[in-house]
Amino acid sequence: MPPLADGGAAGTVVMVGSVGQPFWAALQSAPESKGPDPIDRWSARMLAGLADAVLFPFDGPPYHPFQRWAQRADPMLSPSPLGILIHPKFGLWHALRGALLFRGPLELPLVEPRPSPCDSCEAKPCLLACPVGAFSTSGYDTVSCRSYLRTLSGQPCMIQGCQARLACPVGRQHAYHGSHAQHLMRAFARG
Repeated sequence: MPPLADGGAAGTVVMVGSVGQPFWAALQSAPESKGPDPIDRWSARMLAGLADAVLFPFDGPPYHPFQRWAQRADPMLSPSPLGILIHPKFGLWHALRGALLFRGPLELPLVEPRPSPCDSCEAKPCLLACPVGAFSTSGYDTVSCRSYLRTLSGQPCMIQGCQARLACPVGRQHAYHGSHAQHLMRAFARG
């Protein structure tokens, strides 16, 4: 369990996330929508004071192992070939926003594990859709991806979103579109 500020260990960690476009729509009417890092600032404001401590995926370096914590919290999450976690219903269109740490144990509902949708996906379109082949079974070539995004040829990815992520058939109705996808791609391209 992650430590609390006083050095004690958290008894319960609750992972907080968002799914798809509704989050972006809510953020657009928030004061954080203007200025740098709107998602991080909104997350910090919304989660402040909800627990004995709050940790964020953007705290660091060193960074907290949010993906590992999320897999422990929700056994339906599993690594995708792209390296990000996939959910059987929401696909690749969910994001971790924070972790609420509580000193004592909380009774939480159990989540039944489900097989990864990637296990039954033979075609693996996500690995084939990247225009520069940045994704492979050996990892993600972020340097090639960022370099490509900064070219004229990379503009479809910058405007529509990551082509590899969009190629995944799971949870397509939750995909990020428009200004949401563009914001995330710009943030990634900046590094």
